[in-house]
Amino acid sequence: MTEEQEREEVFEKELELQNRIRNLLWTVSGDYTLDMKPDVSLFLRSKAIALYDGVKQGAFARFYDKNLMGMYLVKKIYLGAEEGSLTTLAQLCIEEAIGEKLCSERPGIISLQKQACSDILDQEFEVLPSYGDVLGRLRIAVLRDKLADGSYKVEAALKKVRDKVYEAGNTEDTQSLIALIDSLYNEIIDKDFEKRFGGLERVMAVTLEELTEFGWEDFLTEEMYEEALEAYVEQITERMTDLEDSSVTKEMEEKRKVRKKISVIPPEVLEKAHTYVELNFGKTYLTEMEEKQINYKMCTGIHGDCSLYFTEGILKNPVKRNYQYEYAKRLKNKNVWLYHDKHRIVKRNISVLTELLKKSLVLRSETEEILSDRGTILPARLWRIGRSGEARVFKRELKADQGDFVVDVLIDASGSQMVRQGEVALQAYIISEALSAVEIPTRVMSYCTFWDYTILHRFREYEDPRSANENIFNYVTSSNNRDGLAIKAAGTGLLKREEEKKILIVLSDGRPYDVVINRPNAKNPKPYEGAYAIFDTAEQIRRLRSEGVSVLGVFAGEEKDLAAEKKIFGKDFAYIRNISDFSRIVGRYLTKQLELDL
Repeated sequence: MTEEQEREEVFEKELELQNRIRNLLWTVSGDYTLDMKPDVSLFLRSKAIALYDGVKQGAFARFYDKNLMGMYLVKKIYLGAEEGSLTTLAQLCIEEAIGEKLCSERPGIISLQKQACSDILDQEFEVLPSYGDVLGRLRIAVLRDKLADGSYKVEAALKKVRDKVYEAGNTEDTQSLIALIDSLYNEIIDKDFEKRFGGLERVMAVTLEELTEFGWEDFLTEEMYEEALEAYVEQITERMTDLEDSSVTKEMEEKRKVRKKISVIPPEVLEKAHTYVELNFGKTYLTEMEEKQINYKMCTGIHGDCSLYFTEGILKNPVKRNYQYEYAKRLKNKNVWLYHDKHRIVKRNISVLTELLKKSLVLRSETEEILSDRGTILPARLWRIGRSGEARVFKRELKADQGDFVVDVLIDASGSQMVRQGEVALQAYIISEALSAVEIPTRVMSYCTFWDYTILHRFREYEDPRSANENIFNYVTSSNNRDGLAIKAAGTGLLKREEEKKILIVLSDGRPYDVVINRPNAKNPKPYEGAYAIFDTAEQIRRLRSEGVSVLGVFAGEEKDLAAEKKIFGKDFAYIRNISDFSRIVGRYLTKQLELDL
């Protein structure tokens, strides 16, 4: 196999692997709202380790409180514990706490567990640890015991410590597991820790204020400095269920890159990105010429290296029924299940919003009689002819045009929306159902960005029947989001409509983010994030408003991102904390637009 073919094979496998690990995580945990970041570098090191890590994350979340465990580790490190040693002990104990439970529930996991242990031993212990390295010897003792089905013998002193680690398998809750890890650390790593800093009660008493004031930058990479505490807690929480040494993974990845000389993605692979997008997001509904024309007009300025890809989704137009197709089908079912769970709330919201819109449209449809110089003659005013400057003797009826409105709904479908995916789908469905009920033309699309491509997934077109709203449940989240380009593309289509009053509703989390892989000869290598991306998105909103489009931002994110949402949408944005209030808040804006000229 040539070097080029190896590159292509790695790239193609990365997409499927990320979804496969996520799928394992959700299946084992039973919680389809859990988010994780699949480690592709770890997969390239060992497929077994990567998959087993994913399985354990799911299992730990099901049996224990991962956030409580993560905060304990951070608090212990804050008081002076050595990060590497504490994390390693936690990893060994967590393995014992969930490993047996997992293997007894799913016997097929046993072979995966053994292969992962074997790969760790082969890759991390070419040189055996010294006698004084108790933690290193403990790791080997635990890993080899897994391979020997519990019959691997060690010296008495080491067996005593290993047996204590094995007690983790009997812990019933997170507090008990934390107490065991804490006791082990104080016993074999730092015997004076409790004397100098206090016991477990003191560790857990550390406040959020104390943690926030601490400088966590030394524990993080430069790009994670902002929101340092949050980033560090996330980093620790992600690593605590791993069994391997992450520094070895990093070292092996660096060696692989040097060996394969993969410093940037070569142009020949980029040319095939369109094929990968098609496989993972479905066929485009545009011809090749239409696609080129749109990209020529839209992808300019800071979006000069980008492309737009228009599709109706992998479920409607798949290239083939691959893993991504099954993954999308699973997420659609998840959206539908949430709809059934909240059926009454959703129906009530649709009903309320529909009635609000109907009342506003009735006001617009009422006729108004005015005096005019033409129309129906008014005999009672004939005396004014020749006697008054106000000599209009006709009446004319004015009737507002109901069919003077069109609405676009644009939904952020980036990976950051994964935890809110079902709720966001319901919001878009409520809007579209109500607008369809009063026969206002509505188009609904979602957007996300994968590599160079900003994917616009169309769920319904303006003139589609009401039944097309069901397609909104095909909404799935993935990758990054280049909000400015997506809004520019959607707005351009909206401006082509003949209706006088045009409305764009954007459901987003206020976090435009598209940090792309380094590309050869890139025109805009600067990452699309932070103030740079917020300014671009806000500029596209201002441009549309200057051309007569009313733009409403519906905030579907975390409270800490509200400031960014305000910068993007100004005063016209809605923050909806509870879906029960959705129709009232959005209805207020829409009725205001409908009644604006009355």
